[in-house]
Amino acid sequence: MERRTIEPRPDWQETVEEQGLIYPLTRYPDGSLRPYWDESAYYVFSLEEVEALEEVVEELHGMCLAAAEHIVTADRFADLGITDPRIAHAVGEAWRRRAELPSLYGRFDLHYDGTGPAKLLEYNADTPTSLVEAASPQWFWMEECFPGADQWNSLHERLIDAWKKQAALLPPGSPLYFAHSSADELGEDLMTVAYLKETAEQAGLDTGWLSMEEIGWDRLSGRFVDNGLRFIRSIFKLYPWEWLTTDRFADHVLDTLDNGGGTGSTLWIEPAWKMLLSNKALLAILWELYPGHPNLLPAYLDGPRELADTAGYVAKPLLGREGAGVTIHEPGTGTGGPVLRDEPCCYQQLAPLPDFDGNHVVLGAWVVENESAGLGIRESSGLVTDEYARFLPHVIL
Repeated sequence: MERRTIEPRPDWQETVEEQGLIYPLTRYPDGSLRPYWDESAYYVFSLEEVEALEEVVEELHGMCLAAAEHIVTADRFADLGITDPRIAHAVGEAWRRRAELPSLYGRFDLHYDGTGPAKLLEYNADTPTSLVEAASPQWFWMEECFPGADQWNSLHERLIDAWKKQAALLPPGSPLYFAHSSADELGEDLMTVAYLKETAEQAGLDTGWLSMEEIGWDRLSGRFVDNGLRFIRSIFKLYPWEWLTTDRFADHVLDTLDNGGGTGSTLWIEPAWKMLLSNKALLAILWELYPGHPNLLPAYLDGPRELADTAGYVAKPLLGREGAGVTIHEPGTGTGGPVLRDEPCCYQQLAPLPDFDGNHVVLGAWVVENESAGLGIRESSGLVTDEYARFLPHVIL
């Protein structure tokens, strides 16, 4: 793994926007605009490195599924902050009937510097973004700048194949709707959903489109409807389950949930069991089930334990995006012991992100269905990958 600088293409912004990345710039607090898509540098991997990372990702995914099984069978929903019995029942039922429910993709965030084993930082298998840039502009950048090279990137093909395989699980005679929140101001959620809709159409599926805010409720039939009053039988939502089960229509979602076998009136993708894999408590449960695993960092739910005085720790809210609420604690900095957060957190060993020329990098490794599918790389100026992170392309040489 190596970081190399390169001269950006003169027309890079127009090019990536045409390829679906309509948010190539990030506005900073001082009002300035700086590249989010950053092709002034790129990362190089060997084929052997990528093959090893692919194996790690698929092993981690299998471990996460085993952890989900443990959470359900041992009734550990409260450790994830799921205390509403109805929600716990819905998640557990979705897990038990998961073979009947479409499930598409997820993104592992990994600590890796090219020397030691990759370490799991977190897993988002419910509403992961940065998909568009990983699947499309990154591939075309490589073809233009490094013709003949290769890339860890089979996202597009695997997504289409996944839709084809799972088409039989969708309710017949009705379009698969795709929805994002209109509160998204950057366009990232919109374009992620638009891209996934495109892959579904290329798989031969009939699709529809609306925002989450446009979803209606028909009181007479007791069903969700689109803005043309047509029943919504299946819908892909880039909208977290923790919001879906707590907003004003939460009771309707749970009352009409198709949780496998056509038992309800609306099938939601990703399914409810993905709440088990997008909660930071998963990190502590993984460490409990696989203590000392080379691809895991020590993590706990009841406090940092020995981490406060040894390696230091990171406190992560159980739910959150873009590094929101994450705090870093160096070893031995507390007086009288570590101070626990008021909100439920996962306390994970501090593993400072690898530093490449002052840039802190995290690998976003994608899984489609149960297989490794690609890589996206984000850099940040600080130790937390936040909304000001930059996306850099990569090649295999």
